[in-house]
Amino acid sequence: MSSLLAGRAKPVSAPTHETEVARLAGSALSKFIEGDLESVIVHLQKVHSGDEIELTIPAVAICVLIDVLANMAEGRPVSLVPIDSELSTQQAADMLNVSRPFFIKLLEQGKMPYRKVGEQRRVRFQDLLRYIAEYQKAAYKGLEELTAEAQGMGLYE
Repeated sequence: MSSLLAGRAKPVSAPTHETEVARLAGSALSKFIEGDLESVIVHLQKVHSGDEIELTIPAVAICVLIDVLANMAEGRPVSLVPIDSELSTQQAADMLNVSRPFFIKLLEQGKMPYRKVGEQRRVRFQDLLRYIAEYQKAAYKGLEELTAEAQGMGLYE
């Protein structure tokens, strides 16, 4: 259900009728591996055709799957993106939920490193994650200052 970024970061969502299936599967997997981070053997069977397969899945992949299922159960779209991927400006803007022109302004202001491939700008995913973390840190700091000021004025109890 999720897509690995190969050329486009295209989030996928579980159809409405499968969100409960995702919730139940994620919950069952979480309880099954609770505290035990070890590989698991999984037996899969297609519902309609009955085709079956058994395979071993690394524990870390099970943890990722649990996260994917939890997000899908909440109706949130999911994408798997390798940390060393490069994104187009549109992909990065979509991930920040901003317009492409706004994102390009961020790049031109030096907020994030990028490289050009011909006329196209490319941003490393890890640089985008770093920008998000710095932005959130600054936002929380501003909120703390605002709260402290409100408390000092006796407006916040």
